[in-house]
Amino acid sequence: MVDHWAQQILAGIVTINQILTAGIAITAFSLFLYSLTFNLRDRVARSFALILLCIVVIFAFEALGSSSESLDLISLFLRLEWIGIIFLPAAYLHLSDALLVTSGIPARRLRRWLVRLTYLISAGFLLLLSLGRLLGPVIMDGQPAPHLERTLWTEIFTAYYVVIMVTAWANFARAYNHILTRSGRRRMLYLLAGATAPALGSFPYLLYGSSLAGDHPYFFWGTAVVANVLVGALIIVMAYAVAFFGVSWPDRVVRSRLFKWLMRGPVTASLALGVMTIVRRVGEFFGVVYSGVVPTSMVVTVLLMEHIITLVAPLWDRLIFYGRDRDDLALLQNLEDRLITQNDLRQFLEAVLAAVRDHLRSPSAFIAALDEEDLSLIVATGQSPLLKDANLGEALQIVSENGNGNAEYAWGDYWIFPLHQDPETADGFPVLLGILGVARQPGQQINDDQRQALRLLLRRGALALRDRRLQQRVFRSLEDLNLQVDMFQRLRAVGRYDSKTTLLQEVLPPESDLASWVKDALTHYWGGPKLTHSPLLQLQIVQQAVREQNDSPTNALRAILRQALDSVRPAGERRFTGEWILFNILEMKFIEGRKVREVAARLAMSEADLYRKQRVAIEEVARVLLDMERNLQKDNGKEAGRP
Repeated sequence: MVDHWAQQILAGIVTINQILTAGIAITAFSLFLYSLTFNLRDRVARSFALILLCIVVIFAFEALGSSSESLDLISLFLRLEWIGIIFLPAAYLHLSDALLVTSGIPARRLRRWLVRLTYLISAGFLLLLSLGRLLGPVIMDGQPAPHLERTLWTEIFTAYYVVIMVTAWANFARAYNHILTRSGRRRMLYLLAGATAPALGSFPYLLYGSSLAGDHPYFFWGTAVVANVLVGALIIVMAYAVAFFGVSWPDRVVRSRLFKWLMRGPVTASLALGVMTIVRRVGEFFGVVYSGVVPTSMVVTVLLMEHIITLVAPLWDRLIFYGRDRDDLALLQNLEDRLITQNDLRQFLEAVLAAVRDHLRSPSAFIAALDEEDLSLIVATGQSPLLKDANLGEALQIVSENGNGNAEYAWGDYWIFPLHQDPETADGFPVLLGILGVARQPGQQINDDQRQALRLLLRRGALALRDRRLQQRVFRSLEDLNLQVDMFQRLRAVGRYDSKTTLLQEVLPPESDLASWVKDALTHYWGGPKLTHSPLLQLQIVQQAVREQNDSPTNALRAILRQALDSVRPAGERRFTGEWILFNILEMKFIEGRKVREVAARLAMSEADLYRKQRVAIEEVARVLLDMERNLQKDNGKEAGRP
């Protein structure tokens, strides 16, 4: 009886360990996808992604092997599991080298070759594994679980594993000592604590077949359960620390995004898997091998978790991640939720015009907004043949000549009503926001009841145009602020780990952003807001051209773009051959201002191919500008005596 309960307890511990093993595999795979999605460009994130991939391989095949009964499947899964164990030391050393470079310690050739050598050695052990030399045949009745027989090469690999891990940890310590900022050292401590997880989680599998694991199964499995709990927590801690590398988002955004990713991915999936496994094991205990309750429990768990996360996410964002700035961030969030889109504005103004037409029995109406000094048509309803060729400037002139009064004015077959901002919100002076025009019948007059209703509707239309104008001002301010804020966030992100050198260097914009800016500026090459308000005006090469040529920033930017375009031009006389195709696209499309169809016909290519080649040409111009900016910064750094 005692032996029976002891076996049941041991089986329960093994089941818990299987659930935790699968949960770790799910968590590692989810975090691996996170690394691939958000910050794969950073070398620290790339090397950490390799570690996560090793963990996925180890724990996924361990979970599959522990739940299999076929000898061939168990042998296959156990050997595949060792692929992750074999490459884990090399990935660790790779991560430690990336951390050294990020913390400001220059990359050394010896370190680079050592990392490559460890990957080569791991590939050698992988070859031994495939040949059956690293591990022997599977032992089904072995303790504490079925495992592959140890060989001499297994002992050699264990020693190699320990040596490389110790070397990687020595590099971790060097990187930590080289970081001076408090936030950087705190994140490095998180990373060092989390870095124990893969080693802690994979090392027990190196003990399979040893006397310690065989003689003390309760101790082994109990330790494995505790180790898996720690591994799951430490992997998340490590992912949290690495999530800040290579991104310029504010800390609250990184935390919130990672937390939501964990809750919707590994937490939900692991909980559903655990509930399903427990329900199935309980059914087996009562003699029911499988029932519909198992998938039902999984589906219900997933739906409940998604529902809870949707309800609670705004609350935890405000309480946990917003901190002292929660009021300001809540204001911006409310602005985003209540933003007046063009579609929202059109729907509201169409409702206003429908009410106006209904009161006046009019066949058509329109609303035009005053942008700077010109009227722009916002919405028109009904049959309005006049508006197709109408000059709204005439309507604006009629309103202006009458002193921006509140009465209606005749304009052809239309009444036009000025839309004014409320004097109480405009310092007591009426501010013209736009006009509302209504088609009128010959000899038609407006009675008092209609006029009273019109006053209210005109106020509604003016309110919408006022909010539109305020929103446009906010957007223009945000556009001006966006570039500076982005530069500040990138400086803050890199300065956290290497404050001694990165803050002395100018931060270059990402090449993808630069290509987008170049396309916008070339689109308005001969004048337009995309050129006059281009972020490219902030480049040092443009500012230097302004100083040297004593010219306007717009002309200086146009000259720099012309210089970059000329650098794409091949040597010799212009031709329409293959080597000239990128330059010809840029010259004909943006400088000469020809239409896409005309350019495609002249270059004998389809429009789709033209757009692909145009993207390549713009990226080439962006690379030229980036090289020019980088060279100028390097020259300025030499003049200032910076290293």
